[in-house]
Amino acid sequence: MTPLEQLRTGQLAGSKHFQLASGVTDFPSEIFDLADSLEFLDLSHNNLSALPDNFSQLKQLKIVFFNKNQFEEFPPVLADCPQLSMVSFKGNQLKAIAPQALSPNFRWLILTNNQLTSLPSNIGQLKKLQKLMLAGNRLRSLPPELANCHNLELIRIAANQLTEFPTFLLKLPRLAWIAYAGNPFCQPDITSKTELPVVDSATLKVGEILGQGASGVIYQGSWKPHKGEQSQAVAIKKFKGEITSDGSPLDEMRACIAAGSHPNLVSVLAKLNEKADSNGQAGLLFDLLAKDYQNLGGPPSLDSCTRDTYSDETRFTLEQILTIAKGIASVVAHLHQRGILHGDLYAHNILVNPQGHSILGDFGAASFYNPANQDMAQPLEQLEARAFGCLLEDLLDRYIPDENETSAAQSSLRSLRQLQQNCMTNNPSDRPSFTDICQQFSHL
Repeated sequence: MTPLEQLRTGQLAGSKHFQLASGVTDFPSEIFDLADSLEFLDLSHNNLSALPDNFSQLKQLKIVFFNKNQFEEFPPVLADCPQLSMVSFKGNQLKAIAPQALSPNFRWLILTNNQLTSLPSNIGQLKKLQKLMLAGNRLRSLPPELANCHNLELIRIAANQLTEFPTFLLKLPRLAWIAYAGNPFCQPDITSKTELPVVDSATLKVGEILGQGASGVIYQGSWKPHKGEQSQAVAIKKFKGEITSDGSPLDEMRACIAAGSHPNLVSVLAKLNEKADSNGQAGLLFDLLAKDYQNLGGPPSLDSCTRDTYSDETRFTLEQILTIAKGIASVVAHLHQRGILHGDLYAHNILVNPQGHSILGDFGAASFYNPANQDMAQPLEQLEARAFGCLLEDLLDRYIPDENETSAAQSSLRSLRQLQQNCMTNNPSDRPSFTDICQQFSHL
């Protein structure tokens, strides 16, 4: 029985969630039977191009997904939904957003991979906006009024047509995660001249899937660079071709290569020959990590929006917190020295073993900048300092108190909490650089 048939027979009465992906071209009127209860509507992967004028009858609606449809205009009727806070139109054909279509209740707006050339100036009135996803459009500039969105914490503007970096973003008090690669203004990679060996298909065996994300799939594999040599276990990441929420997978690949070597990075071993892959996919080979490495946290939920999630059982000792935080501060400082902004410094992009050794991954939001240009480099690095502060706050909030805690441990905890607060101050210019952060850790 299809979801629509279930609606018609009353089986879904009172439901808070409804999903339909069946190629419909018109909005199913049966959905209005859930007007008093529906909170999450997912009509992705259909052929919709418009919404009915009475759509706001869905007065309990909080989240709507219209990904992979045929919308050319952002429906103004969405602004009439009193509870709506998250809207996603990823992979449509949006060309314009009317000013009256934006609700002050919007908290999370996903407009990835459309055809937008501009945004309405009244977007600056969205005081609750925390997450704005704009990668893969045709934007030539951002409205300066966006500087009034003081709650904005994450923005993706990669793979657009921006001719200048919108510097007003760097003054936003809560912005911590940004991706801007793939725009005409972008600083090319000026620090890395790394030449990787290119893998021939005959030297590579692809095994089981280890994990996957928006930009690609990671496989376990083995690589035998030369005849007579022993095969070595590797991880193989094959990049997808389409634009992700962060930007272009090829920009991610360039950043991975430019990142170079560091104890808290997975070593990049080689580049996949696209001609050797049956699908013509770009890819990289990495060292295979031991199985005791696990994700430090989970990605943000629909409720947490910008903050990572953790299981109720997740706890850390002071030694683990120090080891994790020192390692991540060190590797981010390394990236900044090479002119790379990670852009997605989150626990869910960090692998950690039981001893606390951490590995930073996922360069999907990484962007290049010139570290010698302090007018840009310093505020970009201080923006990322806020992301580090959020990570440190998560760790400290899950600290396991020790009954026999020494005065030295108590002092370290106070210093860590002060560092976390300094990194998260709402005045970006007051935040420490990662060089300063690393120096502070050397005394703990």
